[in-house]
Amino acid sequence: MKKNNLYLAIALIVGLGAGWLLFGDITGDAANKDTSDMSDHDHSGESGDKMWTCSMHPQIMQPEAGDCPICGMDLIAAEAGADGLAVNEIKMTENAMALANIQTTIVGNTQASDADGMISLSGKIATNEENDAVQASYFKGRIERLNVNYEGQQVNRGQLLATIYAPELVAAQQELITAATLKESQPALYKAVRNKLKNWKLSETQINTIEENGTVRENFPIYATVSGTVSEVMAAQGDYVNQGQPIVKLSNLNSVWAEFDAYENQIAQFSVGQKINITTNAYPNKEFEGTISFIDPILNNATRTVTVRATLQNRGDLFKPGMFVTGKVKGATQTMENTLAVPASAVLWTGERSLVYVKTNPNEPVFEMREVTLGNRSGDNYQVSAGLNNGDEIVTNGTFTVDAAAQLQGKKSMMNQQMMQDESAMMGDMEMSFSNAFSSDFDKALSSYLKMKDALVASDASQVSAFAKATSEKLKAISADDLGTMEKQHLTKSIEMLDAVANNDNLENQRAHFVILNENFVPITMSINNSTSYYVQKCPMANNNKGAVWLSTEEEIRNPYYGDAMLTCGSVIEELN
Repeated sequence: MKKNNLYLAIALIVGLGAGWLLFGDITGDAANKDTSDMSDHDHSGESGDKMWTCSMHPQIMQPEAGDCPICGMDLIAAEAGADGLAVNEIKMTENAMALANIQTTIVGNTQASDADGMISLSGKIATNEENDAVQASYFKGRIERLNVNYEGQQVNRGQLLATIYAPELVAAQQELITAATLKESQPALYKAVRNKLKNWKLSETQINTIEENGTVRENFPIYATVSGTVSEVMAAQGDYVNQGQPIVKLSNLNSVWAEFDAYENQIAQFSVGQKINITTNAYPNKEFEGTISFIDPILNNATRTVTVRATLQNRGDLFKPGMFVTGKVKGATQTMENTLAVPASAVLWTGERSLVYVKTNPNEPVFEMREVTLGNRSGDNYQVSAGLNNGDEIVTNGTFTVDAAAQLQGKKSMMNQQMMQDESAMMGDMEMSFSNAFSSDFDKALSSYLKMKDALVASDASQVSAFAKATSEKLKAISADDLGTMEKQHLTKSIEMLDAVANNDNLENQRAHFVILNENFVPITMSINNSTSYYVQKCPMANNNKGAVWLSTEEEIRNPYYGDAMLTCGSVIEELN
């Protein structure tokens, strides 16, 4: 027994020794290798440093997975940021640059001698309204025959325009025939009857003919008093017309207007009396010289332009109203020396701001959005007075593609709607003033508005209409006598939109009108003395991804523009206490 135990012990020792000889070094090497690999491994890419974003709202960046705080969608892993990039810098791949044909240009100084100072304008030929004439009926009656039937017809002075049956004129002729027999005994009556017919534009010859023949004429002609081209036929054969009612409008095209649109920042460059060189596609090899005769004193708020007009002599009827023309004017102020100039294709506009993308790294495709201040436009270039330095490299082709890349990477961009505070400030900057009485009455309408908003959340179109009608009636009951122009406009537009919602049973149309309602209703609410706290909330996806706001008494998002489809899409942009 002892001998067997001794053999087992010897066998165990031999086995352990063989195992160490066979696997000892390998295990040690593996351990050393694991230790080395662990010491050399870079943990910078581990999930601890990974950022998560929303595919619909790329401005959302969170250190861990979860739901988007705006729309509730699952967050996705964001691309690892490029090392060494500033907060608003973006980096594009060379392949993306090539596919989008993105081109850059180095900004340089423009010397005065290199620029001719000519400003290019686009416009159209219009009729010279100073030469327009309206041919009217001088007496009441029925148009028996209309001799002018279409626009563009040429009419000469004295030409027959129409024949009219006029009962009053028939009676006046009978009066003349009777008065003619009494002209010796009652000359005043005779003279008064003749003057009556003269006032109806009957000629002396026509009046004498009636008197001599002693017969009443039922249908009377109307003759053109001027020559011109028919620009509008304003009556039809068989119509009953009143005295003074227009029948036809004539335009004298011997002279025409060339009307150009000048941008707000170009106004100072123009003055009445300036020479303007005009070309048209119809006669590309001809240049016509005109003189600026009028500059519209009122700015068009929609296009931010004013009309600059030149009067042209239209010899040979070369110019046709509606024809596109191009004008070049020597600016009233000359280009300053050492002014930076950029191609017009490099500039993006957002509201009142002008933006360009600057390449910040000369060796890599790294870009940053920068706001600039523009001066005058000369040809296809803009003068830049602030925002760029000589030698800066900017994107001149594919600017919108770069901006889209910035938006997708969650960086500041023209299209990014993350600047909600700025939009809230814009509404708050509308300086409107309301009395305490108005605030109190408007506050009563807010309760009906909130019920309408809740009905939109519930997608109940009939309830939306009912509460919109109730809100409208409360607003109509408010006295607007003491309101300023802006205040009245916002109140009137709010009532108009509420009536549109009330008279519509289509939920999508109701929500479309609700967008415009809030653009007027919310600024009023922000300007009055509120008895309740309200939250101004916004969904960036509503209104075709332009974003839309609404009011709520609860901080929790309940989206009226999508209802159950995206109930929690949105965020609070301001709290009204």
